[in-house]
Amino acid sequence: MGPATAGNASRAGWFLLASLLLCACSSVAKHSASPPGSAARCAAKSSCKAIDSGEARRGLEMAHAWSHRAAAMEDAHNATDAWARCALDAYPALADRDTVVEAATLATHCTDALLARALAQRGEGWVAGPQSIDGSEFDIEFRQLSPYLDGPLRLTRASEVPMTLLGGERMHRAGFGVPLAVLSRRCNDRPLCKLLPPEGVFRNATAWLEPGNGDGRPRLVIADAVALDTLAIYTQRITLAYDTSAGYASGALTSKLDRLAIWGLLGGDEVGRRAGVYLLEDYDPGKRPLVMIHGLGSSPLTWARLSNAVWGAQDLRERFQIWHVVYQTNAPLLVIRRRVQRYLDDTWRILDPEGDDAARAGMVLVGHSMGGVVARMLSVDSGEVLWNAAFVVPKTALKGNAEDITGVDEVFHFTPYPGISRAIFISSPHGGSPSATRWYGRLARVLIGRRTPELQSLKHIADDNPEAVQPELRLFYQQARLNSITTLQTQQPVRVAGQVLMPVTGITYHTIAGALPGRSPPTDGVVPLESAVIPGAESTLVLPLGHDLQESAEGVAEVLRILRESADSD
Repeated sequence: MGPATAGNASRAGWFLLASLLLCACSSVAKHSASPPGSAARCAAKSSCKAIDSGEARRGLEMAHAWSHRAAAMEDAHNATDAWARCALDAYPALADRDTVVEAATLATHCTDALLARALAQRGEGWVAGPQSIDGSEFDIEFRQLSPYLDGPLRLTRASEVPMTLLGGERMHRAGFGVPLAVLSRRCNDRPLCKLLPPEGVFRNATAWLEPGNGDGRPRLVIADAVALDTLAIYTQRITLAYDTSAGYASGALTSKLDRLAIWGLLGGDEVGRRAGVYLLEDYDPGKRPLVMIHGLGSSPLTWARLSNAVWGAQDLRERFQIWHVVYQTNAPLLVIRRRVQRYLDDTWRILDPEGDDAARAGMVLVGHSMGGVVARMLSVDSGEVLWNAAFVVPKTALKGNAEDITGVDEVFHFTPYPGISRAIFISSPHGGSPSATRWYGRLARVLIGRRTPELQSLKHIADDNPEAVQPELRLFYQQARLNSITTLQTQQPVRVAGQVLMPVTGITYHTIAGALPGRSPPTDGVVPLESAVIPGAESTLVLPLGHDLQESAEGVAEVLRILRESADSD
């Protein structure tokens, strides 16, 4: 069953919990971590039975009493202790069919109230082991949390995390426990660390209280509820609540990428230092990478709504893992393509040095605007098309530094990136954009930096071999007067030549384009419709919307449709 969104959570309610309860006494030990104390001892016995209904009802009555007392208490220690007693007294009633829904609701409410107090005072510094909360002692247990989380955790109740970046859409499932957003620092002790966002590692978790092991301290469990799915208590299996939006939304609030992306377009170096592929979840060698490539002057934050939708859909979450590409957008298009290829190469060297993971096959690229053109160029065989558009002699006839010659050759000669099975182009100017030649395009061409190593190599080759360069490009190359804007001009020779290159056989591709009502010729305000729509696409959807289709409900829905189709057919 998929999660409930913000719009239908109230309708789903707690009947989701009741409908998903399973009696699975004989398989408890096999499928789920055993609960502590007497529950664990019972669950380990194949002959165990649910507790007496009368006992369950008495426990609930006591739990309700503690809840009423806690709400009226002003003393922090007493209130925290009372909220804990409420959750613990309700816990045994989870094992009885007649009381399980009421018990889960009450225990979750009391745990939530306890956490609200605790996290208001101390959101950071959470570690496993004994800890004091308002003078009451608890054992903190991290259960099946991501190994990518490093050091003390920062915890936030999911209900307190703003969903503004996600368009207000919270993806979650009702059940037992309190959903949390979890954030830790990024590690720095192994190669994997460079694939994690500099702002830190963000994940989702769910918290609940369990009885302790007889030492008097209750256990506050903080767990990956998506991985666990259910909690076994005596003969019952309880559906855990989770929120798949909160972790990312919380982490994104700390990101400076949007601001840095603009400065990166104008020549700032910080985005260049951050450039690469970033894992938005733990690497899974069996799941297909969904690689998202942003557009000009943008950042991976533009993929917030699409990422949220994929994580919130169980069928897609189980098949795809999201990777975000960060790159400096001031370089020429073909230079960016080469860089993204290298970022992917670096990623695979770290994740799969043997080169045999199933994840390498069936990679899906999703690109917006210029990122879509980059995605297309990662899917094609250049042959001699681009080289001949720039040079009048073969590489072997060039004079100069061997490293410069090799670098230029790699920019103009390439084959499809291994493992790509499908590509989705959103609002992408495959036929160029007239915006690049208008007054603001001309201004941008002056402002956008040209200090890229690849351009310097091209300049050296043009200086050493002026007659080898196509005449209309010679001065541009000698003066390094190229950047992302100039290479999107509709009449730019290399761009015109590359327009005919389509993804090779075996890579299915789709286009999503915009055409604002009343505009003639049709355009999304940035990219003409005739530039965004290309031949050979398996599907083409034209929406009556502007350029940022990747952030629209309709655009996100179309990508989800394509992903479901690819999951079944690729």
